Amino acid sequence: MRDTTSPSDEVVRICQELIRIDSTNYGDGTGPGEREAAEYVVGLLREVGLEPTVIESEPGRTSVVVRLEGEDRGRPALCLHGHLDVVPANAADWQVDPFSGELRDGCVWGRGAVDMKDMDAMILAVVRHLARTGTRPSRDVVVAFFADEEAGGVHGSHYAVDHHPELFDGVTEAISEVGGYSVTVPSAEGAEPTRAYLLQTAEKGIAWLRLHAHGRAGHGSVPNGENAIVRLAEAVSRISAHPWPREYIASVRSLLDGLSEITGTPWSDDDADDLLAHLGGAQGFVRGTLQDTANVTMASAGYKHNVIPQSATAAVDCRFLPGHEDTLMATIRELAGEHVEVEVVHRDIALDAPFSGDLVAAMTAALEAEDPAARVLPYCLSGGTDNKALSRLGITGYGFAPLRLPADLDFAPMFHGIDERVPVDALEFGTKVLHRLLLAC
Repeated sequence: MRDTTSPSDEVVRICQELIRIDSTNYGDGTGPGEREAAEYVVGLLREVGLEPTVIESEPGRTSVVVRLEGEDRGRPALCLHGHLDVVPANAADWQVDPFSGELRDGCVWGRGAVDMKDMDAMILAVVRHLARTGTRPSRDVVVAFFADEEAGGVHGSHYAVDHHPELFDGVTEAISEVGGYSVTVPSAEGAEPTRAYLLQTAEKGIAWLRLHAHGRAGHGSVPNGENAIVRLAEAVSRISAHPWPREYIASVRSLLDGLSEITGTPWSDDDADDLLAHLGGAQGFVRGTLQDTANVTMASAGYKHNVIPQSATAAVDCRFLPGHEDTLMATIRELAGEHVEVEVVHRDIALDAPFSGDLVAAMTAALEAEDPAARVLPYCLSGGTDNKALSRLGITGYGFAPLRLPADLDFAPMFHGIDERVPVDALEFGTKVLHRLLLAC
């Protein structure tokens, strides 16, 4: 009997089951790892006759890769990838158990529902459908599910690229998070609101730094002009107060120009606030791409109330625009001052891909086929993705996890946020778009 199961028929179940697997990445080597999630993925792939390659960089840090043969094997291949790890979630802060995968109010809830087990589920649903029906994509597609993206991909995508580059032979382009979702914005002259889909063409570079302030230990009752905590605090204050200059890279300028055309709201290099306000919660991601940024995220010092410690540390998350890495590092070192050492914990490159070409045209066409009113705009991601690692193999990466979202859902702030959830309708929509794309691109 012919299998009539469609990708949309099982994407919600797969998303729920992935969320129920705790694959929290604490970034310090602790946590459950990705092995259980990887084993679940392997099981789904083997069930439809595929035989994936399993990569384990360290015990429990597991990635999965499988290649689908395309109709035209002479064309360059495409990589479709997601990550299996999630950031931590404090259950006391949530309305539901963050690892329940609960269905509520038409949404799948849980850690990873947005970042990015939703996309993992869409990929798996489409791949399983192609394998079950014997349908080939238009060209070879390498499907990868990586470990460790939430800690920079050292034990996931970077390990795969370093130790198993042959798995990506012939691949020239890649698709993953964080673009493709819709933002409803007002249209000019009273027309119906427009769904603008943000296709990620660029992403900022990463510099995760640790500040080490040095001083003189002493008794808490004695004046001390070399207090390491004070020196750290002064460095943190200087970094936090620094006015990073704005620069509108091509993808950001194209986004703002397109948004201005849709809404009729003008903007200038000196004032884009009114225009950005139309993006709702998504404006945070865009504001983060108007300049380099440096945010202090952790601090540690001292061991007793009456002891002045000789050292203190703080973590700083820096993100830089393409071409800005050296300037950012020099600025941070200057702001830190002579008594504070700057350690680079993790560093990765910025990316910038063209908003043109056959793949971009195919992504746009697939969206428009399912949502004829769609307007596709490029944007730069303030965060980072596993496309950074793949770029070392000459692979051009885009963010395209297609979701048609309700106008009143504040979606973007749920990345790493509380009460993360994705609408069922959006998951089903995304599988249809991805299915169309793989057959046509």
